[in-house]
Amino acid sequence: TTPPTTPPATGVPQVQVSGNTLVDASGKAVTLHGVNRSGTEFMCVQGRGLFDGPNDAASVAAIRSWHVNVVRVPLNEDCWNALSDVDAAYSGTTYRTAVKDYVNLLHQNGIAAIVEMHWSHGVYSGNSSACTDVNATCQKPMPDADNAISFWTSVAQTFKGDRSTVFDLFNEPYVDRAVSGSTQAWACWRDGGSACPGLGYPVAGMQSMVNAVRGTGADNVIMLGGLAYSNDLTSWLTYKPTDPLNNLAASWHSYNFNTCSSSSCWDSQIAPVAAKVPVVAGEIGENDCAHGYVDTLMNWLDQHKVSYLGWTWNTWDCSSGPSLIAGYDGTPTAYGQGLKNHLATLQ
Repeated sequence: TTPPTTPPATGVPQVQVSGNTLVDASGKAVTLHGVNRSGTEFMCVQGRGLFDGPNDAASVAAIRSWHVNVVRVPLNEDCWNALSDVDAAYSGTTYRTAVKDYVNLLHQNGIAAIVEMHWSHGVYSGNSSACTDVNATCQKPMPDADNAISFWTSVAQTFKGDRSTVFDLFNEPYVDRAVSGSTQAWACWRDGGSACPGLGYPVAGMQSMVNAVRGTGADNVIMLGGLAYSNDLTSWLTYKPTDPLNNLAASWHSYNFNTCSSSSCWDSQIAPVAAKVPVVAGEIGENDCAHGYVDTLMNWLDQHKVSYLGWTWNTWDCSSGPSLIAGYDGTPTAYGQGLKNHLATLQ
């Protein structure tokens, strides 16, 4: 196959927080538009490799051809930390090097990276449990205190000094499914530990992970997803952790099947947060193999200068995925066509 026609690589965005905006080194506003590249969160722990599909220069050029300036790379806590449940061929130094090399390749193509803890440790068998395995083989409601701090200390040490790499502390908290009431859930989200009764494992709160990152000297932007699988930001500002660098952004996920999936909800719940801090919609998508939902959503996000990334640059079935592409040359699915067309109009 012939490689896609790609726009020339420009300088990779280097981002920091200024008020409610992401800005580059010169203080110019930056809006991130991109895709998620799933695989590094599950292939390793399943003993199947490191990436789902290609991770070479041609595959990144295909991503860039969609006018993307950021890619979110999901990580697996056990693989990064080299825990004993993962095949040594796919964990520890091998895994970390592969992730770092891929981030460097993105940067060489003018693309920023978001690295995030997607699958993590801890036994959870309560409401909405995705699995009862202690190992990082599914999504858990919150990070585990035993491994999350060492994970983020190591990730921060790996990427500190690289302002083109953003840290997304935990993919989709859903502690609201495990504890009673919104106040309890948000307190657990921020504070972890004793604020999290009934989860079945010791929880690392967002504040302790922010502290771990900053303790390394890393000044990277940190994203924090809200409750309800990062769809609920209602008390995000109230429970926002303390950051000595004031370099925090809110992470929001939006799908057609989420609770907050209408423009009226976005106006009432998301716009007030975006007025105070940068909001990055780390995952947007729909499971109907069409793009009506994301089209409406992207228009709203553009109006509010919010960054966003489509889920996901993988060749899965669009309804189980949702998948943006039918081939790693960048051929879109019917759903992916919506994101591709929209990003082209922003140029």
